[in-house]
Amino acid sequence: MALKDRIKQRSFSSAQQEAMLSILTCADALNRRMEEVIAPYGITGPQYNVLRILRGVHPEGHPRHEITSRMIQQAPDVTRLIDRLIKQGLVVRGKSNEDKRLSLTFITDKGLDLLASIAPTLQQFERHLRNTLSQSDAAALARLSDVLRESL
Repeated sequence: MALKDRIKQRSFSSAQQEAMLSILTCADALNRRMEEVIAPYGITGPQYNVLRILRGVHPEGHPRHEITSRMIQQAPDVTRLIDRLIKQGLVVRGKSNEDKRLSLTFITDKGLDLLASIAPTLQQFERHLRNTLSQSDAAALARLSDVLRESL
């Protein structure tokens, strides 16, 4: 369905406005679908994002500011988000070996197992995206998204 029809708007003030609104509605749809995919596993999108980030440096950990800087969607309170993951046993806090004042967050084996159990469902979702966009369209979309994001 064309964006005009979806939001019941006859025209846009510019192609750029239409592109911006199209990106926003697409991002919302992707976020909602991602939440649907991971909800059965008892975590949210931002929590999945933190686990994914920590898996990438496992067995090392990250300080909160590094997690925040790597998040796909900026979360307002990463400390509380991490606290909820700790309560679920998916991450733990510890100290840096180099600087004992620095608090790091580490993914646990339970967190790694959860990500492994989510992987087949996410792979199915990614296959759907691959079937929807060709390689060249996906590359063009990524490039254009980078251009726009960097301009902001």
